[in-house]
Amino acid sequence: MSAEPEAGREFRGGTILGEERGESVEVVSYDPAWPVHYEQMRARLALVLGPTAARIEHVGSTAVPGLAAKPVVDIQVSVGDLDAEAAYRPAIESLGFGLRYRKEYWRYFRPVPGVPRDFQVHVCQSGSKWERDHLLFRDYMRTHPDRAAEYGALKRALAPKFGLDRVGYTDAKVPFIDAALRDAGEWAAEVGWRP
Repeated sequence: MSAEPEAGREFRGGTILGEERGESVEVVSYDPAWPVHYEQMRARLALVLGPTAARIEHVGSTAVPGLAAKPVVDIQVSVGDLDAEAAYRPAIESLGFGLRYRKEYWRYFRPVPGVPRDFQVHVCQSGSKWERDHLLFRDYMRTHPDRAAEYGALKRALAPKFGLDRVGYTDAKVPFIDAALRDAGEWAAEVGWRP
């Protein structure tokens, strides 16, 4: 963690930092440019993070071919010591991101206000449940296009209902995600999937 405490507000067991962006939820059709954009930002992150990043992965819906998504590329960075923020936070912030949310097992960075939200960066502990679940969900959706289509339809139905309420939109997806992760766990055991 940072040497000095930062002003923020408590939210669901973590701390929210920074300003609200006031953006509505928008779900769009899959864009084949998303993996290209990911690779470009991955290279930039790898350069500034060096060996601190044990792993950099494209996660979330933009990582699943054909899946409708918010047009924001999610990148997961796995580090050896999540609490050692000084080892990764300044590097990520040097690319125009700000730390928005700090939770015991996860750090969330998004572009600072005034910078388009094309990417968001999630930092987690190497070998953690957070890391595994996000990679498992991605790989399960990639190999089960019927479930991906179901998920895309759900997101398209939810987006107009929530407007600026991005937290509500995310919460509304949880039952589907939880069920898919249970199925993905069974699939992983059957096929020998490893993160």
